[in-house]
Amino acid sequence: MTGGEHAERFTHLRPLLFTIAYEILGSAAESDDVLQDSYLRWAAVDLATVRDTKSYLAQLVTRQALNALRASARRREHYVGPWLPEPLLLDDHDGASDLVLAESVSMAMLVLLETLGPDERAVFVLREVFGFDYDEIAGAVGKSVSAVRQVAHRAREHVRARRKRFEPVDPSRTARITERFMTAAATGDVDGLLAMLAPNATWTADSGGKATAALHPVVGAEKVTAMVMGLFRTGPRLLPDLRLEAVICNSVPAMVAYSAGRLDGVLLIEIVGEKITNFYIIRNPDKLAGVAVPRTISR
Repeated sequence: MTGGEHAERFTHLRPLLFTIAYEILGSAAESDDVLQDSYLRWAAVDLATVRDTKSYLAQLVTRQALNALRASARRREHYVGPWLPEPLLLDDHDGASDLVLAESVSMAMLVLLETLGPDERAVFVLREVFGFDYDEIAGAVGKSVSAVRQVAHRAREHVRARRKRFEPVDPSRTARITERFMTAAATGDVDGLLAMLAPNATWTADSGGKATAALHPVVGAEKVTAMVMGLFRTGPRLLPDLRLEAVICNSVPAMVAYSAGRLDGVLLIEIVGEKITNFYIIRNPDKLAGVAVPRTISR
């Protein structure tokens, strides 16, 4: 077998493999590293021994992602302020027709997956999102099939009890609500903004201590409105030549902020019904490096 066939098989499955790694790690940069390391291992495999390429590579990537997740656990324990996943820039239609895929990379789901242990997270992702058999998952996480069944049940119940309602992006609805939000924020229309927010709307900002941001989640429509108004009132003064670009990140509408030509942050807007329920703000520069690169996800 030639190296070209190794590359061809891996490249064909790369969107799927990246999505698995990203859902386990919540980091696009770490997922890229995992895929690079996995490919080096894959390139040394005798393809004559591989019965199912998809299963083999999914198990390989899962093992490498779990190693990376455990290695980063200590860093996350000492993280300054809330930890949010790296924002993932998607094409407008990427995953839009696959509701399971769209929800699986949403900020709400990824934040929820952070409350699972590494093995529980991997098992949940492989089973509930990608539909792998229990024996395939057992090979990926190094547990018996019966143990994996128990882990899967425990993880599924954990997620089910805490899962938030998810609505896929509707381009026209999203554009309408986002435009109303931007207008209210830019013009200082406090009542208009309050009317758009769910009563328990939440503002969660991730700076890692490397940029100005709230160190604790802000909950409640009035408090969140004050945060938004403060941001739009002081933003242009603190950030020269501020420019906002509308994109789709993690299956929800988002605003990418540029200041003097430099990427400064990403604001993701979660909408349920006609109300904004969550704002996720990523300002940690370490998590912004890959935002400009659109990603293809798949299952």
